[in-house]
Amino acid sequence: MAVSNKELEFNKNEDALKMLISEMEQKLAKIYQGGGKGRIEKQHEQGKLTARERIEKLIDPGSQTLEIAAFAGDGMYEEHGGCPSGGVVVVIGYVTGRQCIIVANDATVKAGAWFPITGKKNLRAQEIAMDNHLPIIYLVDSAGVFLPMQDEIFPDKEHFGRIFRNNAVMSSKGITQIAAVMGSCVAGGAYLPIMSDESLIVDKTGTIFLAGSYLVKAAIGESIDNETLGGATTHTAISGVCDYKCANDEECLKTIRSLMDKIGEKEKAGFDRIEATKPKKDEKEIYGIFPRDRAKPYNTYEIIERLVDNSEFTEYKSDYGKSIICCYARIDGWSVGIVANQREVVKNAKGEMQFGGVIYTDSADKAARFIMVCNQKNIPLVFLQDVSGFMVGSKSEHAGIIKDGAKMVNAMANSVVPKFTIVMGNSYGAGNYAMCGKAYDPRLIVSWPTAELAVMSGAAAAKTLLQIEVASLKAKGEEVDEVKQKELYDKIKSRYDKQISPYYSASRIWIDAIIDPLQTRKVISMGIEMANHHKAEQRYNVGALQT
Repeated sequence: MAVSNKELEFNKNEDALKMLISEMEQKLAKIYQGGGKGRIEKQHEQGKLTARERIEKLIDPGSQTLEIAAFAGDGMYEEHGGCPSGGVVVVIGYVTGRQCIIVANDATVKAGAWFPITGKKNLRAQEIAMDNHLPIIYLVDSAGVFLPMQDEIFPDKEHFGRIFRNNAVMSSKGITQIAAVMGSCVAGGAYLPIMSDESLIVDKTGTIFLAGSYLVKAAIGESIDNETLGGATTHTAISGVCDYKCANDEECLKTIRSLMDKIGEKEKAGFDRIEATKPKKDEKEIYGIFPRDRAKPYNTYEIIERLVDNSEFTEYKSDYGKSIICCYARIDGWSVGIVANQREVVKNAKGEMQFGGVIYTDSADKAARFIMVCNQKNIPLVFLQDVSGFMVGSKSEHAGIIKDGAKMVNAMANSVVPKFTIVMGNSYGAGNYAMCGKAYDPRLIVSWPTAELAVMSGAAAAKTLLQIEVASLKAKGEEVDEVKQKELYDKIKSRYDKQISPYYSASRIWIDAIIDPLQTRKVISMGIEMANHHKAEQRYNVGALQT
């Protein structure tokens, strides 16, 4: 039986996306090795577990986890030997049935030293904890600031000191913080565990001091060993700095689990959830539906049907503003409002063609009102991004695209219900902003391996930059023939393509994770569950948008 063109295209799409997922998994496998096999063995020789082993023993067996910023630092700091995963592992998981966020220094990476991206990743973990009133557990094992880059990690607002400020703010908000000193904890870093609500320290391997024995000798002439200066016995029996002394890593993790088990419940946000059902349509078909060529259209409804419970949704204003889909649905039982770019070329109510992935005036108007209605109903929002930007040209300008676009951005920015963003494909220009990019405080923002985040596509940017470069060279009297232009174009596009890769974004924590599309439901469900810990204090007046 002959294979149809549609089936052939489906198979090619499926193969291409599976290859991207395989590439992602290979990259992750390397990152999971931290500083390498030799340093992992050295950690074990010291009687210590690695950061990932500690987390594995701390969380509930068989429970779901979501790692945040695994690709942090990817391709950065090569002159210093690299910094896999930013030298710290951050996971949202479950400890004695309670959802929490865990931050574990990876001592196999430069002894757990803090690079600039390490600080940014720790601050992102704290931001998640604060936004969602999620308990946070710190597993401390760090040599402190990476001194060759101290000017990029120490003095600014979003640098190292912000972490201790956040410790104080979280305590004032009643957000549980538990810190375990399982290795080095020196200088300014010594404040983190002590500014937490409760602290543990592991005997013989955990140490806390503002200055180690060598610095103490140099500064004041006192001779003392590190264990006497700031070991477990010192800080539990003499200084009273720590609350619990533990014999080893295993006992320490067991004690943390016991502490987590006793935390009382607080008022929830009240997001609606019923018994979850799987989508009727096969989720794996997303692989074949999503095109390998990002210029090709596809029907976003087919993606939504494979993400939502029972493949059912109720569409809002289905005949209006067709380049954005707005609908109510359930994901893993949770009630959600979905705002998705429609990538299929469609006709609007006037019979005019609307191109896929572009936001038009009517679409922006519809999305703005839908966002406000979801706020009134206390329904979390999910943004499915595959957007090229807002429509340009005289017709759009005269129709008020700036006004309607601003209305959509305003409604989205002021949303008080939690927002979750999935970057499926393109995320270009102001479209990134309107569809809840990182600047607009989504509780979680993740991408598929097919994503691109940039001001514009690589080809469009390269053509624009080429024109500028050619004009500059001609102004200097240089001849630029077609061969030279092609060389310049290829060079510019190659550099730009690297920057729009999802890995470039993930390494800088512009997104929280790159995921297999089949993990999308899990990410949204775990995200809403954590958001449900904290009740929003205000609601929208939907009538305000009537005008």
